[in-house]
Amino acid sequence: MSTPLQRLDIWQQLQHHFTDIHQQHMLDWFKQDNQRFDRFNLEAAGLTLDYSKNRITTETMALLMQLAKKRDLPAQIKALFEGELVNRSEQRPALHTALRNFSDRPVIVDGVDVMPEVRDTMNRMEEFCWKVRRKHWRGYSNKPFTDVVSIGIGGSFLGPKLASSALKPYNDNQINVHYLANIDGSHITEILKHLNPESTLFIVQSKSFGTQETLKNALACRQWFLSNGGSVADLPKHFAAVSANVEKAVEFGIAKENIFPMWDWVGGRYSLWSAIGLPLAIAIGIDNFREMLRGAHAMDEHFRTAPMEKNMPVIMALLGVWYVNFFGINSQAILPYDHYLRGLPAHLQQLDMESNGKSIGIDGRKVDYHTGPIIWGGVGSNGQHAYHQLLHQGTHFSPSDFIMPMRSHNPIDNFHAMLVSNALSQSQALLTGKTEQQAIDECLAAGMSEGEAIALAAQKVIPGNRPSNTIYFPKSTPHSIGALIALYEHKVAAQGMIWGVNSFDQWGVELGKDMGNSVLAALEGEASSAAFDSSTSGLVQAYKKMQDLL
Repeated sequence: MSTPLQRLDIWQQLQHHFTDIHQQHMLDWFKQDNQRFDRFNLEAAGLTLDYSKNRITTETMALLMQLAKKRDLPAQIKALFEGELVNRSEQRPALHTALRNFSDRPVIVDGVDVMPEVRDTMNRMEEFCWKVRRKHWRGYSNKPFTDVVSIGIGGSFLGPKLASSALKPYNDNQINVHYLANIDGSHITEILKHLNPESTLFIVQSKSFGTQETLKNALACRQWFLSNGGSVADLPKHFAAVSANVEKAVEFGIAKENIFPMWDWVGGRYSLWSAIGLPLAIAIGIDNFREMLRGAHAMDEHFRTAPMEKNMPVIMALLGVWYVNFFGINSQAILPYDHYLRGLPAHLQQLDMESNGKSIGIDGRKVDYHTGPIIWGGVGSNGQHAYHQLLHQGTHFSPSDFIMPMRSHNPIDNFHAMLVSNALSQSQALLTGKTEQQAIDECLAAGMSEGEAIALAAQKVIPGNRPSNTIYFPKSTPHSIGALIALYEHKVAAQGMIWGVNSFDQWGVELGKDMGNSVLAALEGEASSAAFDSSTSGLVQAYKKMQDLL
């Protein structure tokens, strides 16, 4: 990848192609080609992608595929799976795929096959879940556990929380799982006030066992437990951990046998598949957790082996590049039409924006093109009565991913048919829009005079020609949810490979953490704020004054 991206011949060809077609309307392409749906439709790992409602032609896709090959995408994908140091700034591999590797292939890190340790950890998770769910492991007063509190933030929170919600139908409600992340007294208060310390298990999730928010919440939960009947000797019965810092976890009061590993070759936003998923496995059972891993593995194998032209993550990545770099689009809407998938946009925000929100390439030089988009969205059909207005009539467009199971776990009357009809009609409306003449005819049919109809029609014009993908699958199962999350993981990685950025570090996140410590010291009067900029210093003083008012 020595030639800068924008200087590639294929990039210039794409630019010329964009000039030729960007004002054409997708609706005309559908009229000209009654096979368009079949042509731009792909199945993988139990998911189906309809990408026919994109501003592309067969020539567009052919050119984008040439770009992928020019950026050595097949070789980069191979390097990812084989454990090469794709996270170059930290000199680490990115081997989250090893956590769901059901093949016999070894995965080598520093000359050692990590698969035996991965399998051993999964076996330990199975034993842990079995003891908790079968009530063999009990609290200090011999009561079985009714609640589990997972204490973590970022990837230790968003992924497991999403999966717990997405797979709620597989939760037999033996144990309630709560996710504590925010360093906010209101959050921890609302969780703890409903719990009984005698029947609550806490799982502290932090690689360093020193993440500010996680450690603070863990210490508060520890104190709550000790203040409500528990003793220091009882801590090992009520606390477990997922951490690389065994010494600090033991010092906290956690038994060594209840500390699960975290590895440097798994980034936080990819850690759902590891012991970070322990609270989820407790909720839905280890068999269902394993089935989720199998769904992800199926998508891994597709991404690893499918040709570029039939590779779902690669196609989605290239579509994103097409919109970001040629149409100048800076956002992407994620629209799940499934109540259980309502946490998906938040998880994908972290996955995409933390991975590809970069302005420095892997060569250490500032890039001269746009990279990761802003990810936003929400559950359908609620969004139709809010931000869909911007999707349809705003001055700029956001490519949208409609995501839905075709069958519901809760088939009440024709609810699900109505929900799916909303998703399909929204993507159709984004495609077709409404012309001024259609708006006039609509107004006249409603009984308006011709003058009134003409005056109002301009407000009702919807341009259409706004792109969307539709990702659908039979039902939200552990397998399909695993495949869906892995699909986006690989899409994001493939985009990073094309843009030439490191999708596996997050130095911008680290800066805020470092600065937070000095600001906290100033807020608590342990340090001066004089060295801060005047705004931060002024806000510190405002905080102190308002504390005095209470």
